[in-house]
Amino acid sequence: MRLVLISLLGLALTACAGAPPVYGPAAAHPGGVGFSQIRIEDDRWRVSYMAQGDDARLEAERLVLRRAAELTLQNGFEWFEVIDRVTETEGDRRSPVRVGGSVSRGWGSRGWSGTGVGVGVALSPNQRRSALATIEIIAGRGESPDRAYDAAAMLRPGGL
Repeated sequence: MRLVLISLLGLALTACAGAPPVYGPAAAHPGGVGFSQIRIEDDRWRVSYMAQGDDARLEAERLVLRRAAELTLQNGFEWFEVIDRVTETEGDRRSPVRVGGSVSRGWGSRGWSGTGVGVGVALSPNQRRSALATIEIIAGRGESPDRAYDAAAMLRPGGL
């Protein structure tokens, strides 16, 4: 019994361990995790980032801005402004590992009584949380609007 409980605890801890965030084109990763973009005009893009895991929403919102900063600099611009933003999330907010238990007591005829204790562990390792952050940006050079992001500053260590 002790070995079974230790094994279940090991499985539970393994299921809780998160993988590091994936950064790259969505077409190169299973499940569409990563970024994609569509150029709308010379200075305008729609950028998306799909993330999975416990912090999917925060990762998607952070990494979509990273990709926007990269696109801005790659195309000779200095800053970008987010003009539209949408984040969609999917998946259960609960942990994929759940533990439960129960205690019961019963009485029968002739003074008979019994007590039962039950413990259960439910593992749902395929449960995935995901988020898709999509922004539309306009990029520019020179003096920037008040709400614009400095693309080079965002890509420096500690920028995002």
